[in-house]
Amino acid sequence: MIRIAYQGTEGAYSEEAVLKAFPEAQPIGLPTFHEVFDAVSEHEVELGVVPVENTTAGIINQTYDLLLETDLHVIGEIVLKVEHCLMAPKGSRLEDIRFVKSHPQGLAQCDGFIARYHLKATPVYDTAGAARELAENPEPGHAAIASRRAAELYGLEVLAENIQDFKGNYTRFFVLSRDIPPRREGPHKSSVVFATRHVPGALLHALQALADAGVNMTKLESRPRRDPERPFSPVFYVDFEGHIEDPGPAKALVGLLQRAQFVKVLGSYPVAQNGV
Repeated sequence: MIRIAYQGTEGAYSEEAVLKAFPEAQPIGLPTFHEVFDAVSEHEVELGVVPVENTTAGIINQTYDLLLETDLHVIGEIVLKVEHCLMAPKGSRLEDIRFVKSHPQGLAQCDGFIARYHLKATPVYDTAGAARELAENPEPGHAAIASRRAAELYGLEVLAENIQDFKGNYTRFFVLSRDIPPRREGPHKSSVVFATRHVPGALLHALQALADAGVNMTKLESRPRRDPERPFSPVFYVDFEGHIEDPGPAKALVGLLQRAQFVKVLGSYPVAQNGV
């Protein structure tokens, strides 16, 4: 049985993503993203699954930083619809809730609900972990935001469901591996990270390589580069359609290599099935 690491505990959305894409796998929950990356790198598991962005709350910064710092490859993506529930010990009433815990992303995705009910929010490392902690240490007026599955697993009562600010709330996950598998059939997407020289028009010049090759860019994000000599100098994460072995993407990559300070290919992988 293939072992797949994810950040969180049983009932986490990351575990749900693992089971959606790999129903026969053994999910291995770990406390932090660092430990997920380490578990894959050190052969403790075969694969890792980590969230990379959400349609409501945006990118997961730590995932992007670790992708740059490690040698793991992105070999797949998973898109999961995330529906949050407010849960509390049995017998609780919504009007009595004053405090809520969840992962920072979960809190951000339910910001409107939290404000509407004047709840004091406390971030914790995991949505399902918040539910489990509440079940183990119930307190009057305290609740958690997590999945309905987490509520069922830990014996909590759902006081409100689908409380995310936007109903089209999706999280995209990357599948991580030490090795690059053989190319599969079907449409692909590629992810790269690069840095440019500090001159006017450098980013435009670099991205023009994609346009010149007829390649469609689907995502562009910037993050501060962890360089003590040049604080706040950016690196750019780009997704584009196609596999880097295809003629267009291959030409685009050559052009990018010629124009950027450095380029790292994070991976080429099949487009998520049933994605949005």
